[in-house]
Amino acid sequence: QVQLVESGGGLVQAGGSLRLSCAASGITWNINAMGWYRQAPGKERELVAVIGSGGSTNYADSVKDRFTISRDNAKNTVYLQMNSLKPEDTAVYYCKAEGRKIFWGQGTQVTVSS
Repeated sequence: QVQLVESGGGLVQAGGSLRLSCAASGITWNINAMGWYRQAPGKERELVAVIGSGGSTNYADSVKDRFTISRDNAKNTVYLQMNSLKPEDTAVYYCKAEGRKIFWGQGTQVTVSS
């Protein structure tokens, strides 16, 4: 099993920045891709960014050039640096890890005020 613990969410004004962290513990040796997803009220969960074990990345069009995903394999941690935040970025952000199974974190709330 893999446990994922997110941190770093909060309330920020539009134009501000936040950095999310997701630490993986447990059986982490076979984790490949890690990523961030978000779910706003009344909407489906959507991909924000994903990073492979080799560092390749993919972003949703809505966050390109504003968000940066990175990972520290030694610490089994993935980060999401979010800059130029907009009110439409408000959502619960979830960390996801993919290995032989898929694991999700509990989510962290990000609220961007206008």
